[in-house]
Amino acid sequence: MTVKQLQPSGEFPATTLTRRFGVLLYDWLLGIALVMCLTLFYQQVILRQIYGGERLRALSEAGALDRDPLLAVIVLLSLFGYLAWMWTLKGQTLGMQAWRVRAQQLNGNSITWKQALLRFVVGFFALACGGLGLWWMLFDKQSRTWQDIASNTQLVTLPKDLWR
Repeated sequence: MTVKQLQPSGEFPATTLTRRFGVLLYDWLLGIALVMCLTLFYQQVILRQIYGGERLRALSEAGALDRDPLLAVIVLLSLFGYLAWMWTLKGQTLGMQAWRVRAQQLNGNSITWKQALLRFVVGFFALACGGLGLWWMLFDKQSRTWQDIASNTQLVTLPKDLWR
């Protein structure tokens, strides 16, 4: 996918911590829904075809399906695919659209898949450290989080009058 100038263009302020947490909550809820749908499909369609209904029930009751590495990989790739596709396409996930926030390169262009991968991986660790990677923006002069710094991107807030 080619990098393009995102619209509306211009210089916009960095997104506040409160707004970032709003986006995070909204997209987290969407992510939970995605994980639930993927898990249901995986267990009821794929595993049922492999093991059959009775064997699948026995495995489930024995707890053998609790830590399935293939399901974990499918979930992580799907979550990354959704986020990266939205970020590279128009700079916004559904949560970001609701909060008028956009992920972009420093020059206002859409981010690349490599930058999206860096945002995803570093963002995971930023949250896993008790959110320290997000709180970092309070001490950074440019209000950047760990994922912003690592991917050389920024989150900006779009003004209401330019919002489409």
